[in-house]
Amino acid sequence: MRVVTGFRAPLAFTVVALLLLVAAPVMASQPTPWQLNFQDFVTPVGALVDDFHTLLLVVEFGIAIFVFLLLAYTCYRFRAASNPNPSKTTHNTLIEVLWTVIPVVILVIIAVPSFKLLYFMDKAENPDMTIKVTANQWYWDYEYPDQEGLTFSSTMLDAEDAKAAGDPRLLGVDNPLVVPVGQNIQVLVTSNDVMHSFFVPSLAVQIYGISGRANETWMRIDKAGTYYGQCNQICGVNHSFMPIKVIAMEEAEYAQWLLKAKQEFAMDNPSPELKLAAASQ
Repeated sequence: MRVVTGFRAPLAFTVVALLLLVAAPVMASQPTPWQLNFQDFVTPVGALVDDFHTLLLVVEFGIAIFVFLLLAYTCYRFRAASNPNPSKTTHNTLIEVLWTVIPVVILVIIAVPSFKLLYFMDKAENPDMTIKVTANQWYWDYEYPDQEGLTFSSTMLDAEDAKAAGDPRLLGVDNPLVVPVGQNIQVLVTSNDVMHSFFVPSLAVQIYGISGRANETWMRIDKAGTYYGQCNQICGVNHSFMPIKVIAMEEAEYAQWLLKAKQEFAMDNPSPELKLAAASQ
């Protein structure tokens, strides 16, 4: 009787957790208190991550329910009252084969979409543009190699400035990373000092920045908006003050931002077109 009672609490907890998971509000671009589910993904990689997560959830709950039922049956079937002379069986060839083969089959079922996802998120086949991200203690440098080497730094705003800018506390920055919607963007990440991690949940982007090495990933943002992230590799005393802010714009709006950014961040050798545009303003 004690065995059955002992299983009720975990089962009830699981049911409540599932209900909360389904009822959790939709997350757009930043974490919220008591969040249980993913933030809404806005990239093709994110869609596959969500599908893979759902598959794992089904497999894991199927295993958990099977083990629970098997254990409950065993406790009932082989209780002391029904078995005054307990069995002394030590081996069962069929059962040993099954508990070896079935886990292997389950792992293969999980491995196929896992490898598919890993290769898909590895790199862009035909990138429309490239962005180089360089991590520093404790800020980010963004470079646009396709735009005459446009480069700027992004540091965290203090609480008052972030509030004035409409950014969440500890997630606001002075110069966000700005990208166009609907383009395949190659992202190269490195570091000037210790190991960092460029992590933006809504974009399903997480890649390490390592000094002397450029790691590659890619993203294609399908929805205009503002998306927040952070360095999630412990990198020193100010690790928690190294936010990431990504703004995805429509093509026309992005072109306007690009023109202003080239002027604001004062490139050494601006193009003749840029000089003409600056002179006309």
